[in-house]
Amino acid sequence: MKVLRISHSAVVPSWRAREAALRATGLTVRLLCARAWDVGGASVELVAEADEDVVGVRTLGRHPALFVYDPRPLWRALGEDWDLLDLHEEPFALATAEVLALRALRRLAGRPAVPYVLYSAQNLTKRYPWPFRWFEARALRRAAGVSVCNEGARHVLRGKGARCRIETVPLGVDTDVFHPGAPEAGRRPDGALHAVVAGRLEAHKGVDVAIRAALDDPDVTLTVAGAGSAEEGLRALAAPAGERIRFVGSLAATDLAGLYRAADVVVVPSHATRSWVEQFGRVAVEAMACGTPVVAAATGALPDVVGGAGLLVPADDPAALRAALRRVADEPGLAGRLRTAGLARAQECTWQAVAARYRTLYGADRPAPAERLAREPAEVVLVAYGAPELVQAALEPLAGKHPVTVVDNSCLPAVRDVAERLGARYVDPGRNLGFAGGVNVALADRQTPDADVLLLNPDAVVDPETVALLAAALRAEPDVASVGPLQVDGAGRPARVAWPFPSPGRSWAEALGLARHLGPGRHGTFVIGSVLLLSRDALAEVGGLDERFFLYAEETDWAYRAARAGWRHVVVPGATALHLGGATSTDPDRRERIFHTSQELYLRKHFGPLGWTTARLAQVLGSAVRAVVLRGDRGTAARRRLRLYVGGPAATAARARRDEAA
Repeated sequence: MKVLRISHSAVVPSWRAREAALRATGLTVRLLCARAWDVGGASVELVAEADEDVVGVRTLGRHPALFVYDPRPLWRALGEDWDLLDLHEEPFALATAEVLALRALRRLAGRPAVPYVLYSAQNLTKRYPWPFRWFEARALRRAAGVSVCNEGARHVLRGKGARCRIETVPLGVDTDVFHPGAPEAGRRPDGALHAVVAGRLEAHKGVDVAIRAALDDPDVTLTVAGAGSAEEGLRALAAPAGERIRFVGSLAATDLAGLYRAADVVVVPSHATRSWVEQFGRVAVEAMACGTPVVAAATGALPDVVGGAGLLVPADDPAALRAALRRVADEPGLAGRLRTAGLARAQECTWQAVAARYRTLYGADRPAPAERLAREPAEVVLVAYGAPELVQAALEPLAGKHPVTVVDNSCLPAVRDVAERLGARYVDPGRNLGFAGGVNVALADRQTPDADVLLLNPDAVVDPETVALLAAALRAEPDVASVGPLQVDGAGRPARVAWPFPSPGRSWAEALGLARHLGPGRHGTFVIGSVLLLSRDALAEVGGLDERFFLYAEETDWAYRAARAGWRHVVVPGATALHLGGATSTDPDRRERIFHTSQELYLRKHFGPLGWTTARLAQVLGSAVRAVVLRGDRGTAARRRLRLYVGGPAATAARARRDEAA
C-alpha cells in the first residue's frame, strides 16, 4: 500500500517515528510537512534523515487551523499514484480545505480521486464560523476514515455526522528513550517525595496546582521542567518553598526520561476551560513508560490515557492532588502496582502499536486471498414480515447447507414453524424492527462469526451453487465488500441490481434527463440488498446497518460507507437469483412513502441539509415537468411524487402515520 501523509507538525523529528513505524510494516509512505513550524514557542526547522521520504513545504500562517501550504509541492505529489491520502490536519482547518480542493482539481484533470483519511484531537463540541464549519462538514462527509487521539474526539465527530471508520490512535511514545532503566541514585532524599511536572508553562496546563500542592506539604519536592509565558508567575508562586521547588527549563528527551526515572511520581495537572481541555497528555504516557507512577487531573483525555494505570484527582484542587501524592508515598504496595500498570499501558502507545492502529484504519491488513478462500460457508440472514410460504421457498434450497438465522419482524407462529422445520435459528424480536434492525439483531449474535453474511429477502430464491459463485467472487479480491447476483422476476424478466449512489448532483441530472449520460461516480455503484453477500471483513470495518433506515436505502447507506473506506461492490454475471419484488407488502403507496423517506434520510446524512434541499428541489422540478407532459399512469405517478416532495417525504409519512393511528 502506498500512502501520502500530510502533517505540518511532523517537522518535529521524534514525531516522524509514526511514518518510520509504518514503513517498517511494509507500507510505502511519503510525508509532506512544514518546512519550519513554531513548537512550544521555538521555531523548529525540518532536518530529514537520509533514509526518510519527507518533503518540507513552505507554509503561510502560524495557527494550526489558519495556515496554508505552498500548493505546488502538494499538486505534484497528488499527481502521483497513491492508494490513500492521510491528511493529518483537523477537518475544519484551512490546510485541509486546500489539500482537498487540490485533490478535486486533480480529479478534474483526469487523476482518479484517491480515498483520504483525516485527523482530529478536538474533544469539545464547537460550532465554527462559516466557512470553517462548511469545510469541516464537507471533509467529514467524504472521508474514508478519521484517526483521533482521544475518545472525546470520536464522540464529537459522530455528533457532527461522521459515519466513516473512526480509529482512536495514541500519539505515540519512543520506548527506546522512555524506558524504566536502572533506578536513579538520590531518590526520596531525607524521606521526601520527589515529584515532577513537565510540559509547557502556560496557564491552561495547571502547573500552578502542582506548585500549590507542594507548597502545602514540606515532605514533597517538586521539579518543574519546561518553559512558557507563565514561567515568571510560577516562579514567584513557588518562591516560598525555596530549594524544594526547582525549575530546570526545557529538556531534551533523554534528559527528560532521566528526570522521570529519578522521580517518585509524575504529576499531570491541567485546567479545563470553555474552549480547551487536555487532548491527550503525552507526558503521562512517557512517565508510565519510564516506570514512574502518575497522578493526573481527571479532565479532558487524561482519564482515558491514564485509565487504571495512575491516580486521577479533580482538576484545580491542590488539596486532592496533595492527598494523592501522600497515597503514593505512604500506601503499601501502591507505587509498585502503579508502576506495573503504567508499563503495560505504555506498551499500548508504542510507535509499533500506533502503526498497527493506522494499518487498521488504512485497511492494510485485509486478509490475503488464501485466507479469504478458506472461510466458513456464508451465514444466511433472512428478515421475515409474515408470508410463511415465501420464507419456506427462500430457505428450502439452503436448508442444511448454510447456517440460517430468521429474524421475524411479524412475530408469527407460522414463520417460527417454517424456520424450525428447516433447521434455521428463529429469533422473535417482539416487534417490527425494520430491515436494518432485524439484520443487526442477527449480526449481534452470529452463529459463525468468521463467516461472510448472505442477506436474503423472503421474496427471493437462490440456490447453493449460486451462493458458491458469489462467495468465490467476494473472496477473489481483497477490496470487495459485497457481491450480488443478476436477478429475474417471476416471469423471467431481468431486473436492475447495480445502481449509482444517490447524490444531489445525480438528482439534478435525473430531473434534466441527463442521468443516462453519467458514469457511476467516484464511489462506483452499490448492489441492492435482496440477495447480497457481505464480506465479514467489511462488516468488521464498516459496522452494521443504520437502524434509522426502517426500510429501503439501508444497504445503500452501508455500501456508501464501505465505498468511502475503499471497498467495492460487484455484480457477479454468472450468478442469477429469483426476486419477486415487493411480495411481502400489499400497500404500494406506503412503500413509496417509506422509500422516499429513506432517500431523504440518506441525503441528509451524507450531504447535509443543503444537499437534501438541493436534491429535493430537483425532484420537485423533475416531477412537475413529468406531471405536465406525461399521460396515464406515468403522469399520475409523477403528480403523486410531486405532492410527496413538496410536502417532504418524511413529513408526509409522519402525517400518514398519525392519520392511521387516529
